[in-house]
Amino acid sequence: MNILLFEKLHAEGLIGDASLKKIKAGNASKLLSLYWELKTLLYLGVLLLSGGIGILVYKSIDILGHQVILSFMALVCTVSFFYCFKKRLPFSLKQVASPNAFFDYILLLACLTFISFIGYIQYQYQVLGNHFGLATFTPMLVLFFIAYYFDHVGILSLAITNFAAWAGIAVTPAKIMQDNNFNSTAIIVTGLLLGILLIAAGFLTKKRNIKAHFQFTYTNFGTHLLYISCLAGMFKFESYFLLWFLLLACISYFFYNKGVKEKSFYFLLILTIYFYIGLSYSIIRLLFDIAQLDLSGVYLVCIYFIASAIAFILFLIMMNKKLKTL
Repeated sequence: MNILLFEKLHAEGLIGDASLKKIKAGNASKLLSLYWELKTLLYLGVLLLSGGIGILVYKSIDILGHQVILSFMALVCTVSFFYCFKKRLPFSLKQVASPNAFFDYILLLACLTFISFIGYIQYQYQVLGNHFGLATFTPMLVLFFIAYYFDHVGILSLAITNFAAWAGIAVTPAKIMQDNNFNSTAIIVTGLLLGILLIAAGFLTKKRNIKAHFQFTYTNFGTHLLYISCLAGMFKFESYFLLWFLLLACISYFFYNKGVKEKSFYFLLILTIYFYIGLSYSIIRLLFDIAQLDLSGVYLVCIYFIASAIAFILFLIMMNKKLKTL
């Protein structure tokens, strides 16, 4: 509110003292925004509803029967999608605002119900046989289409998650899945490739201006996949952990430049955490394996963690100040 304007009107005698006093009092007590609180409650409501459907299926499967449960899930999914298609705004390659406050949440409910429906029908009736990859590939395509068609970042996150699940299933032998042992070289390499692919997708998304606001989501998933896969390789291939640490350092250097260029403290925080884990693992391995320290090595490790924790905090403080001055 422009108080100077009202003071000028008061000086010209257009408004009285009482009115000016009320205006200043109203401006002093600004309204408290509940935007994020309401969004959180609405998203939580959708997740609770979809979770409630799952509990209903589990508790009442013997009473209701598979056909009734599937029909109910299909009805919720169909009605929700029908509402979204009816209320949607025209498609655009740029960001499109939601037509109303409830649109995003109903679309999220439709997609979560759709995923549950596909998973349930595959589990119960094996409509796709043992083709587990196809059971994740189909929802993935649908979710990517919906994310772009309706411009929904949350659905894009679901699509990327399905993409990662499909890629993991596609390269994982059935025996590994049955034994629940995912310490596989193929999965680590797949994670690295997926991370690079998602980061490249984010770069092209922004460069080609095709839903440019999706860049962060792609890059965020790609960053975590790259780092987790790199750390997994470091832990699995113990004899070559220094080579994996070198790869980790190169990835960290890339995201350091990216974080400084985009003034993103988030990416600087992420790279610092992952790099600290890799650095700590490497130093401890060197202390105990190469130097072959005895009990005194434990004290050196304790000193290292105290000193490195302080350096960790000081680095983040320094980077935060640096980003503010850019």
